[in-house]
Amino acid sequence: MKSNKKYPKSFSHIGITVPDIEKAVKFYSEIMGWYIIMEPSVVIEEKETAIGKMCIDVFGEGWGEFKIAHLSTSDGVGIELFSFPKGVKKAPEFSPFNTGLFHFCVQDPAIENLVAEIVAAGGKQRMPIREYYPNEKPFKMCYVEDPFGIVFEIYTHSYELTYSSGAYSN
Repeated sequence: MKSNKKYPKSFSHIGITVPDIEKAVKFYSEIMGWYIIMEPSVVIEEKETAIGKMCIDVFGEGWGEFKIAHLSTSDGVGIELFSFPKGVKKAPEFSPFNTGLFHFCVQDPAIENLVAEIVAAGGKQRMPIREYYPNEKPFKMCYVEDPFGIVFEIYTHSYELTYSSGAYSN
């Protein structure tokens, strides 16, 4: 019997715009432990290279130049950091009720240590560390911000383990 179900696509990378790419690379490599696979470099608006043409396709014309760096998580998910000289340099508005991406999530069993390191590096803890199954299982989570105001979540266990156990049942 043939199934019409699609094979689940893997996650390749996420692009994050930051105000200072060198500080962001330092934070994400030192605090999050992500591997630097390409140090910050400059991309120039021009039509002579593949990257120049590609960026004109994506951003339109008139951006001039920007910096880009590439990092990777332990499971191979890419983190593509962008820093544009133009644009707003303040933390994005936290608008989870509006359409669009409002957070990403990382996993670390030592959640208390990671939250403390994020705060010590200039980030914020947005809530207390919470347990999904108090007195039953050691699954915890917490929302934080990086030093640039980008909101993300931390889980102690995998997404599958957290939700396959019925996180919202009594």
